[in-house]
Amino acid sequence: MSEKIVILGATGSIGTQALEVIRTYNASEEGKKKPLRVTGLAANASVEELEKQIREFRPRLTAMYSEEAAADLRTRIKDLNVKVLSGMEGLEELSSMREADTVLTAVVGMIGIRPTIAAIKAGKDIALSNKETLVAAGDIIMPLVKEYGVKLLPVDSEHSAIFQCLNGERRERIDEVLLTASGGPFRGRKREELTAVTKEDALKHPNWSMGAKITIDSATLVNKGLEVIEAMHLFGVPAEQIRVVVQPKSIIHSMVRFADGSVMAQMGQPDMKLPIAYAFTTPDRMVLPSEPLDFAALQEIRFEAPDTETFRALPLAYEAAKTRGTMPAVFNAANEEAVAMFLKDQIRFLEITELIEAAVSHHRVKQQASLEDIFAAEEEARAFVRLKGQGK
Repeated sequence: MSEKIVILGATGSIGTQALEVIRTYNASEEGKKKPLRVTGLAANASVEELEKQIREFRPRLTAMYSEEAAADLRTRIKDLNVKVLSGMEGLEELSSMREADTVLTAVVGMIGIRPTIAAIKAGKDIALSNKETLVAAGDIIMPLVKEYGVKLLPVDSEHSAIFQCLNGERRERIDEVLLTASGGPFRGRKREELTAVTKEDALKHPNWSMGAKITIDSATLVNKGLEVIEAMHLFGVPAEQIRVVVQPKSIIHSMVRFADGSVMAQMGQPDMKLPIAYAFTTPDRMVLPSEPLDFAALQEIRFEAPDTETFRALPLAYEAAKTRGTMPAVFNAANEEAVAMFLKDQIRFLEITELIEAAVSHHRVKQQASLEDIFAAEEEARAFVRLKGQGK
């Protein structure tokens, strides 16, 4: 169980829910005896929100990725004995601080890679919510996890479900990982029906409350593609043994089929606080005020195959997973850049996948890639997508 926690991305969706989990636990009888302590908080530029969190949780260290935001925060909390760091160096120092045993990486994008590596090398367990860390650099991260003997605890609902299904099981007995997907807001629609969808349409996820970027990723099924690559690294199975199935109500969070034909599933309400709490307290479970599943009211659970003709990003992700090297980083970076352009109304919805496809087709893969190779491939993909997107 974690006792002293650093949260990277504290003002985002996962970060704020993690703080809710900590409040709930610390208010319980068990938490009053042995509370969870927040020793570090980091955000990008949300100064006002981070100030509120600092005044409530009183961490020893904080960090703002934005230098300007860090200067503002220092002025705001000058009455407190809290050191404010900034930039990537600040995130790395915060992640490796002595007064922490677990680092929750809830930042969005490849910015999470270097702080995660710093935390691993400092012997910290990682509660991983940042998909891009393993997608782009899984071949570097997983050997480091083994070398430094730390735990990598998945926070995504799907990977947490698989993690729980594998508790006490032998990994070599996995026949297939069944990664569930809600299908997003456009499930059932064909490509011609998506030509005129707006940003507002794409941001209406049917089940989950998430940040804008992740919600768009769900609408394109890129999110599920990233999860396939992440699962490949987390659980040591090839992409061919990971199958995506659509389960629209998000009640079954993922499943594992074993060599004897049996299937284990983890079920629950679609609430991100459940996997966050499990990452903090595993192998124990925290008491949470969550609504129990009413199976009589549920009546049925439906499954569908994903429509890979309409949502072409999913097969592109499988190809990136099989190719490995720098290709997953290019897939991810191209998507990040394309989604940013879509959210600024610079491209249409379907162009997100078209730009990803163009970027991965253009890229010359480097195998056995170093961290520098990965970041170089990322920059190349971003530049390509910007140029291609603006020249449409």
